[in-house]
Amino acid sequence: MPPNDALPNDVLPHHRLAGPPDGPPLILGPSLGTSSDVWEPQLAALARRHRVLRFDLPGHGGSPASLLPSNVLASVDDLAALVLRLADARGWERFAYAGISLGGAIGLHLAARHPARVSRLAVLSSSAHFGPPEPWLERAATVTARGTGALVPGRTGVWFAPGTADTPLGAALLSDLRRADDGAYAACCAALAACDLRADLPAVTAPTLVLTGRDDPATPPAHAREIADAVPGADLVEVARAAHLVNVERPGPVRAALLGHFDEPDPSTVTPADPSDDAARRAVGTAIRRAVLGDAHVDRAKARTTAFTEDFQDLLTRYAWGEIWNRPGLSRHARSCVTLTALVAGGHHDELALHTRAALRNGLTPEEIAEVLLQTAVYCGVPAANAAFTIASKALSPADALSPADDGEPPA
Repeated sequence: MPPNDALPNDVLPHHRLAGPPDGPPLILGPSLGTSSDVWEPQLAALARRHRVLRFDLPGHGGSPASLLPSNVLASVDDLAALVLRLADARGWERFAYAGISLGGAIGLHLAARHPARVSRLAVLSSSAHFGPPEPWLERAATVTARGTGALVPGRTGVWFAPGTADTPLGAALLSDLRRADDGAYAACCAALAACDLRADLPAVTAPTLVLTGRDDPATPPAHAREIADAVPGADLVEVARAAHLVNVERPGPVRAALLGHFDEPDPSTVTPADPSDDAARRAVGTAIRRAVLGDAHVDRAKARTTAFTEDFQDLLTRYAWGEIWNRPGLSRHARSCVTLTALVAGGHHDELALHTRAALRNGLTPEEIAEVLLQTAVYCGVPAANAAFTIASKALSPADALSPADDGEPPA
């Protein structure tokens, strides 16, 4: 089905798009009781490289309760089907997915039962089995009788610490809970009551990140470890001083973990370059070089290549980009941090400007770049860091993003 930005709300969940239209697709699923605003702390960083789609659960945010059949208990399968309809409407045969709590269970269901659709998966504060059904059915009964507003006092201490509840985002998410449709919320409770994906976990083939708050009372770390132990090759990250909405309470560590995970290419579309095949390394290196430094810079470097420099350019493409930047041991996010530090230490100021802009393409935020440069003040010296901050500030300025100064930059 071709992409359609104007499909009626009774056909698809309410959703919002961000990021480059040609970026790799990434779908973000919210937790029960919240809207897609729950992803605000990570949205800007994820949308630098990815085409990000955030959706609202039925009866939450802008999604109508009618997305779920009336008088029928919902299942995670029903909710996963809505996500597939969203992906189909965008024309996305394959997409990465991250979900929080109920949104995470939807992701596990998709990755296990529709493995051809999910390229990479991140599961936050979630579970393959949310415990016995009785507490969920009791909560559904409470909401049916008294409304979702009755849950707000109890959710505050479960979702995050009191200080976070007092922030604008914390207050907005609690307001989302108050406004959620009672019937749709109760139906989602029934979906969690019936959810048991434990037998499906070994069938997940997508590279998976499982992330949990160490102080989460709703889905304690043991739930995350159960997922990570059963999903082949899954990575597990536990974030200290965080309750259930870990990405809201500790946005920085969660952002870094997600960028490191989703920065890697879809393994089903990548063929590692044969070290003995120069042509293959050249092709892979050219693709990575363009992704990191941008087409405009690479095209200029190519246009400036002469008979005197062509062997050096070929070395850079095959070795630096086709081998080192292509190694699986570090994400591009991490490699940008290392590269910035090395350039500061070596005083390579022209390349520092180039790789500051490249770091943005690799998912670093300006705040994270500043942290890297601050670290260099300790190990490379204050004068070196002072010069680096001046250069990076200019490179990060929107007016300088593709300035004529690029024409004089070394074609690294």
